[in-house]
Amino acid sequence: MSFVSCAEMLAAARSQGISLAEAVLRSDLAESRLTEEKSRADMRALWHVMQATSRDYCPAQRSRSGLSGGDAAKVEQAAAAGLLFGGEYLSAVTAEALKTAECNACMKRIVAAPTAGSCGVLPAVLLPLARAGEATDEEICDALYVAAGFGQVIAARATLAGAEGGCQAEVGAASAMAAAALCSLKGGSAEQCAAAAAMALGNLLGLVCDPVAGLVEVPCIKRNVVGAVNAVACANMALAGVDYAIPCDEVIDAMGRVGAQLSPDLRETGMGGLAATPTGQAIAQRLADEG
Repeated sequence: MSFVSCAEMLAAARSQGISLAEAVLRSDLAESRLTEEKSRADMRALWHVMQATSRDYCPAQRSRSGLSGGDAAKVEQAAAAGLLFGGEYLSAVTAEALKTAECNACMKRIVAAPTAGSCGVLPAVLLPLARAGEATDEEICDALYVAAGFGQVIAARATLAGAEGGCQAEVGAASAMAAAALCSLKGGSAEQCAAAAAMALGNLLGLVCDPVAGLVEVPCIKRNVVGAVNAVACANMALAGVDYAIPCDEVIDAMGRVGAQLSPDLRETGMGGLAATPTGQAIAQRLADEG
């Protein structure tokens, strides 16, 4: 995709009288030279992998470090017992974010959306809607094009790498993509999708990348839940007509600048933040001793 700004992406949809998803698709076809049939087939394949990751989740499986596994099942059990706040959808979003992120830690197949460390955010907000019959596969694939459009702009203007921009560039970007996707699924305008993305990324501005023992597990997995829930809240606000004071492109630019200003210790090195706590260091030492 050739878009380097959200403003350009929205203008393309507006000038051609097409949806945001269609504008992103047309841009992708022009750059990739794929047929529309092939592009849509590829997007469906990614969606099917997201579904398979959730379906193949095993509550008994643990990551090699022993730090991850089984938490999604705990959430599902608590939800079934009526112990949780937020209703069925929010509980399902929480469980799905954990499932995919735990599968990543257990070296199972996931879709990096946009990164492996943030892989749970986008499927978490979409899978419960598909299961409830609230969105067809075709509608979800259109929403994924919208998510991809915003992800491309973030990559072009800032970064998607935790090593460059901190976790704001991974979970923050995924949250923005998910918020825009949800907004589009409910029939939100292109402008509302951009507002949702701006709010979601703005809410997570400055989020550091501090993996304990250098592993994409603690605190990464739980941050996927934060990114997903944040996306739902921001999509709801945008759909309600709540605007964001800062345009989406400017939020993305700010994220890039903040990422550059972060200490190297807070950019995926496993040397700062939670990784530098006594417990974090003890975990790293234990794993080092275990080889």
